Amino acid sequence: MGRAFEYRKAAKEKRWDKMSKVFPRLSKAITVAAKDGTDPDMNPKLRAAIQNAKSENMPKDNIDSAIKRAAGKDSADIQEISYEGKGPHGSLIFVETATDNNTRTVANIRNYFNKNDGQPLDNGSLEFMFSRKAVFEFVKTEEMDLEELELELIDAGLEEMEENGENITLYADYTSFGTLSSALHDMELEISKSSLKRIPNSSIELTESQMVAVDRLIDKIEDDEDVLAVYTNIE
Repeated sequence: MGRAFEYRKAAKEKRWDKMSKVFPRLSKAITVAAKDGTDPDMNPKLRAAIQNAKSENMPKDNIDSAIKRAAGKDSADIQEISYEGKGPHGSLIFVETATDNNTRTVANIRNYFNKNDGQPLDNGSLEFMFSRKAVFEFVKTEEMDLEELELELIDAGLEEMEENGENITLYADYTSFGTLSSALHDMELEISKSSLKRIPNSSIELTESQMVAVDRLIDKIEDDEDVLAVYTNIE
C-alpha cells in the first residue's frame, strides 16, 4: 500500500495515543460547560461533556474536579473561540478552542497553518461551508423500534437518523441540542457520545499521498492544549 498509507496509519495511531492530552481537553470542556450550571440534569451541554468523558474512561474524580473548577476564578477567563483556515490540496479546516489567552492561541493556530502549507482565514470565512449540528450516538437494543423512536424525537428537533449496524447516530440543528438531549434523557436511552459538530456541506476526496500533508497540519493543530476539536471537508 506504500509509504503514504503507512504514514496515514501512523498518524492515526499517534492521534489515539495521546491520552496525556485527552483528559485535560475533556476536563476543560466540562469546566466550560459547567459555567452554565453545575447540575447535568438541568444543563444538557454539561451532561454531554460528562458522557464524552466517561466514554474515554476518564475517572470520576477528574470529572468532579472539572465541574468544581467552573466556580473558580480561573474558569471566568476561559473563552470558546473558533479559527478557520485552508489546508493543503483544497482542504478546509475549522478549529474550536477553549483558551484563557486568546493572543497566544491565535498566534499558535496561525503559525501551524503558515508553516504547514496552509493559510489562516478571517473568522466567518467558512461558516457557509459547514453546518453546525447536534449529534448523538447510541447502541441499538433488540427491543428498540427505530421507526417509533424517530417519530417521537421529531418534535424534539430530530432531522436525521443514521443506522450503521448496531450503532445509531442522530442529527439535529445545533439549536435543538438541549431539547433533543432532554428528550433522550427522559427516555432513559444510554447515549454513548453527544456533541456539537461542524459537518461540511460538501466534501472532497484526497489520495493517501495528499493526506500526508493534511495530516501533518491537523496533527500540529490537535497537539495544541487549547484545541477542543478540528473539522475538515475531507470525505
